Amino acid sequence: MATIFSKIISGEIPAYKVAENQDFLAFLDINPNSKGHTLCIPKKETNRLFDLSIDEYTDLMQFSYSVAKAIEKVVDCKRVGLSVIGLEVPHVHVHLIPLNEMKNAQFTHKENLTPEAFQSLAADIAEAYKSQN
Repeated sequence: MATIFSKIISGEIPAYKVAENQDFLAFLDINPNSKGHTLCIPKKETNRLFDLSIDEYTDLMQFSYSVAKAIEKVVDCKRVGLSVIGLEVPHVHVHLIPLNEMKNAQFTHKENLTPEAFQSLAADIAEAYKSQN
């Protein structure tokens, strides 16, 4: 069964995309812990992180690294945190979360952004990503 992320990859569901290559996609989380919260996913539907081959895992982490560097250029934060939990959607996803305080790392506090803010932020991160690759 296709996950919501597979539907985003196929274009059935829209997303605020910030980076993409042949194997991976990064897009803004629509229920973010903080401004700039981004999900990095493999385009190959895989349920659990450690079901990826070592090469796929390494490539996902390299992709996530590049996206995190782009986020740091655009979002004012002390650091970008990384979390892989995977219980919400049965498709591997890396959370890149701009952090200024511990509550940003907890999935209990959420940030509200307008569609325009999401669009502008996605465009800015995408531009920063492209400029480094």
